[in-house]
Amino acid sequence: MPTNAIVREVEEIISLLESRGQTLSTAESITGGGLGAVITSIAGASKIYRGGVIAYSNGAKEDILGVAPSLINTHGVVSEEVAIAMAQGAAQKFSSTWAIATTGVAGPGPSEGVAQGSVWVSISGPIVQSTFLELDGDRHSVQNATIASAISAFARILRTSINA
Repeated sequence: MPTNAIVREVEEIISLLESRGQTLSTAESITGGGLGAVITSIAGASKIYRGGVIAYSNGAKEDILGVAPSLINTHGVVSEEVAIAMAQGAAQKFSSTWAIATTGVAGPGPSEGVAQGSVWVSISGPIVQSTFLELDGDRHSVQNATIASAISAFARILRTSINA
């Protein structure tokens, strides 16, 4: 269940996107659908949310979202480049104005040399912005913190950018 602060931010996102005639989609790896679930748990989400992809495997990132295998091979799956490509792929797949992507290592322990709690969140739309997170805690905590960070970052972008 999302916290009251996250609920308020999602309500604000829905209101701002609706007033601007804009839409949102998601591309999730580390969060496994949790980001889309939080967004759609709020009444009114159907007005702005187009859909989401849980691209947990590299193959899904490539086949469904169009992430180039060379990006994964060169930068690794937990990278800004891959997060941006995931977000752009979701925006294209769902014809949305905006997309949020999450990729990282929830744990337990590292994966392919990347430390547990290492996360990239990318937001793509009229503005492209990525954030690297170094999170502590167990798998569930890392996933929840990623969702909260993604929602907060997107709300902040919508609130503060006149170009959004």
